Amino acid sequence: MKRISPIRFSLLAVTLLTLAGFASRPNLTPPPDPSGPAGWVFEDGKRATVGDYTGKVLLLNFYATWCGPCRLEIPHLIALHRKHEAEGLQIVGLNVGGEEDYAEVPAFKQELGITFPLAIPDDAFVDRYLGVNQNIPQSFVIDRNGRIIKHFIGFSEESMNEVETVVQTALKK
Repeated sequence: MKRISPIRFSLLAVTLLTLAGFASRPNLTPPPDPSGPAGWVFEDGKRATVGDYTGKVLLLNFYATWCGPCRLEIPHLIALHRKHEAEGLQIVGLNVGGEEDYAEVPAFKQELGITFPLAIPDDAFVDRYLGVNQNIPQSFVIDRNGRIIKHFIGFSEESMNEVETVVQTALKK
């Protein structure tokens, strides 16, 4: 059997991980309990959970201020929020960049002109949603009844088109 050199193996692994990061997938596991105690905390100290958004289509976006693909995705999320907020779409950005990143959030929000709320998720909430795949960005589209209808990993122009299609369909229901 021919051995793959460590360099080729590393390049192959990086390529596969990159391609996997740009994929979207339907929810393959039972959705987290939307009424569970885990959730997130906004800048003003208010707490929220998925259950607080019953009746709205909720897009949860897991990001970090230092994440390049996250920064590329934000303008698309801002446009999506502006376009569909009046129809019942709520986007919440959840920073998973670590404690050292939390202090960067206000400047990040101002720099990119973010119009939707940003928050810090509880560790248990992150574990429930991201599980073993902690790659970011990740987004979850949740219907008006609190069910995850689509999970997106990574960022690409194509995936943002699919995000918009999924959001539009959920808003019509």
